[in-house]
Amino acid sequence: MKRTLVVLSAGILLSGLATSHAIAQDASTAQEPSLGSYARAAKKEKKPPAPAKKWDNDNLPREDKISVVGNGATAPADAPLEASAAAPPSASPTAAAANTSAVQPGQSQEQRQAVYDQWQQRISTQQAQVDMLQRELDVNQREYRVRAAAFYADAGDRLRNQAAWDKEDADYKLKIADKQKTLDEAKQKVTEMQEEARKSGVPTSVREPARPEQQ
Repeated sequence: MKRTLVVLSAGILLSGLATSHAIAQDASTAQEPSLGSYARAAKKEKKPPAPAKKWDNDNLPREDKISVVGNGATAPADAPLEASAAAPPSASPTAAAANTSAVQPGQSQEQRQAVYDQWQQRISTQQAQVDMLQRELDVNQREYRVRAAAFYADAGDRLRNQAAWDKEDADYKLKIADKQKTLDEAKQKVTEMQEEARKSGVPTSVREPARPEQQ
């Protein structure tokens, strides 16, 4: 009896395993066609990419505004460089001034006279500076002579104030020397202007500074 139960249980277990294996095979077999069918359906539904549209005179829009982005934006920045490269170099202010202060070939009498007047004005202005410095120097020298004469004329003053006079005498001499140096530089400048005017074609009569009585 016991052996019969064991055999029966084994038969039931084997039958169950066989049934499970058959069910698994059926499911696998049923799943494979399903996946293949899905792949074939997806392939059929996939459409080829649309070809790029080509523009020509027939389909080019005529009323819409076309925005250009890219290299076109750099054109305005490059334009000034091209314009400056094409433009001829302008004359420097110094060269322009030299041209207007020198007699040029082909100038009319009025243009030459304008150059003469310009040089005479410059020379006369510098000469006026020289005259003013000369007057100041003359005043300083006259004051010094008067002060020295008064000091040396009084013997008592010399004894009492010799140290103070020595300092005053040194100050006078230093002031006179500085004024003389400034005057000499101003005179040299007049000479240089006259030489420059000569090289610019200005005649001798014009290179002489105009005095107040001549104006």
